[in-house]
Amino acid sequence: MENNKPIEPLENGPTKSKWGVILGAAFLMGSSAIGPGFLTQTAVFTEQLLASFGFVILMSIILDIGVQANIWRIIAVSKKRGQDIANMVVPGLGYFLAFAVALGGLAFNIGNVGGAGLGMNVLFGIDPRIGAAITGVITIGIFLSKEAGVAMDKIARILGGLMILLTLYVAFQSNPPVGDAIVHTFAPDRIEVFAIITLVGGTVGGYITFAGGHRLLDAGISGKENLHQVTKSSVSGILIASIMRVFLFLAVLGVVATGFKLDPSNPPASVFQQAAGAIGYKMFGIVLWAAGITSVVGAAYTSVSFLRTLSKKVDRHHSGVTIGFIVVSTIIFTFIGKPVLLLILAGAFNGLILPVALGTLLIAAYKKSIVGDYKHPMWLTIFGGFVFAITAYLAIVTLIDKVPQLFS
Repeated sequence: MENNKPIEPLENGPTKSKWGVILGAAFLMGSSAIGPGFLTQTAVFTEQLLASFGFVILMSIILDIGVQANIWRIIAVSKKRGQDIANMVVPGLGYFLAFAVALGGLAFNIGNVGGAGLGMNVLFGIDPRIGAAITGVITIGIFLSKEAGVAMDKIARILGGLMILLTLYVAFQSNPPVGDAIVHTFAPDRIEVFAIITLVGGTVGGYITFAGGHRLLDAGISGKENLHQVTKSSVSGILIASIMRVFLFLAVLGVVATGFKLDPSNPPASVFQQAAGAIGYKMFGIVLWAAGITSVVGAAYTSVSFLRTLSKKVDRHHSGVTIGFIVVSTIIFTFIGKPVLLLILAGAFNGLILPVALGTLLIAAYKKSIVGDYKHPMWLTIFGGFVFAITAYLAIVTLIDKVPQLFS
């Protein structure tokens, strides 16, 4: 069942190519986190908490690093994918993890495709469903490429950088009270624990935390000799998503500080339009499309990397399965919309993925049959255990909240 053979061994050669993969993995994880939901979530929380949202961002960054540093290091040193490690810790657990990640990835990919379609609607005025279909074709083209991994890395870097630069421009245009934001980041008027947990789940929940780790593994960048680069890449992924979050926070803060009320039907769009006029609105279209397509790529790639353990046939034809994953997501959005039952189920499963994955990999870090003679840093174990406890509590609350909805 298990196949840990690198699928792109040529990337192990030149140092420049290796660093391209390391940076690409960071951007793949970071841009996967920056989806349509990320944009809306940040805008809404900023309007509610104002400058104190800076504290929420700071706390979430610290917790996100605790998750990423643990999971990526253990994947790298064991040279195994997350689900394979889980199966070695508790037989069968990896299959549950694979199913949960794939289901969550499919459901949220429908939203990612839809977000990209709405982005094209803003840019060109076309029907969002047509925009979603065009986006689907483009992403399929990426995975049909002979060097799909290299193409994926480049797309993540270019579009991730573009989103950050455009949002930075809008942040400047909105003229935010930066001093107030800095003060309240360290001395908040109000602490919203739910907002912190929501941000952690949105940044490293579900498939996202594994996106870059599996990318590095598939490119052959693993083992104790590469731990420094792996750790740097994992932290960089969090920083990329967090830089985007900070710039968007400042952009929204500058707008709402004037008393402007965000449009509840599309909060981030109203921010870009209010701060930079018609040009800002078109910029939002670019950001939304880029956020959608990079998340589609990350969700499809990572979800299928989990399914590869379930079947040798899937493993051999993973590129075709990835394309099929994108096609199904696009068709569901184009012809059906967002199926409520699927999204509720996915939300419940997604709430379990982070604590289950993190807890399992922390156990794996101390099993010689998995990591050999590697010694996991104690501070990372304690840090990871703390994050596990918080996210496990959230998972239980999420399940209690979601399951009754299935029968209502």
